[in-house]
Amino acid sequence: MNKQEASLVVSHIQAYIQANLQKPITASDIARAAGYSQYHASRLFKEETGLSPFEYIRQERLVNAARTLRRDAESGNKTEPPKVLDVALDYVFDSHEGFTRAFANAFGITPKKYTSYPSPKGWQIPFHFLDRQKLRKLELEELKMKEKTAIVFVQIMERPARKLILRRSKNASDYFEYCDEFDCPEESPDAPWSILCNIKEALHEPVGLWLPENMRPAGTGIYAQGVEVPANYTGEIPKDFDVIDLAPCKLMVFQGEPYDDEQFGKAVGACMERIKEFNPEVYGYKYAYDIAPKMQFAPMGWRGYIEMHPVAAI
Repeated sequence: MNKQEASLVVSHIQAYIQANLQKPITASDIARAAGYSQYHASRLFKEETGLSPFEYIRQERLVNAARTLRRDAESGNKTEPPKVLDVALDYVFDSHEGFTRAFANAFGITPKKYTSYPSPKGWQIPFHFLDRQKLRKLELEELKMKEKTAIVFVQIMERPARKLILRRSKNASDYFEYCDEFDCPEESPDAPWSILCNIKEALHEPVGLWLPENMRPAGTGIYAQGVEVPANYTGEIPKDFDVIDLAPCKLMVFQGEPYDDEQFGKAVGACMERIKEFNPEVYGYKYAYDIAPKMQFAPMGWRGYIEMHPVAAI
């Protein structure tokens, strides 16, 4: 796809978003507006704008909410300003508190104060929030996020012999492609993640997996979702799932700092980049991806992002 075609696709997505700012918008809605899969629509949009579709939606909702809060004051209308809760609900925020927190983080002022401030000139919407290009300011913010989410904890863990129950993909190389392939929300009872969560004999919580070549049959993707169970597990293997025997090994565990869930994309991305830069030889190990998959836990802001890599002593 050339640059002009990509720009046209993104324009369609932006037009759809603008027309539906006051309605719930899902990844499937964006994909339909673009005429592409969820993964490719999201990738094209971020390449063109520097924002994921949902970062852009949040930005536009906050900008338009701010304009709504000041509309009467700027027009000279002396009527009561709109209620903050009404504006929050109009722009699909779940609560007064959530909207106030997001608004204050974005503009440096609470919506209530912004509504009643006597002169709007002192509280203009920051230019970087209105701009649609990859400004240097945004790049600096991403750099600060990368520094903030530096890996703060690295440890070596022993894993005994165990089995891995997993649902393979056909072509996926990461989480987003995996979700795109199964096109099923994780909370659905038929989703691979939900099925894995219901395996009572699991040793740990389910994980995302990057499978090494020696554990990947022809015609299957690199990324999968799975859960570890005891080596002597004899329970049922869910339909369309596989099982792999894993030998005892060491895992190098990386854990990033806790982060605000609103910064999920940037925080996790920055942490993953820091992990890529890490040299395990500092600890006297080398990566050994032939003995076990690389794994990632479900990202949760309160505990930070966690990855586990198989290693062997040098």
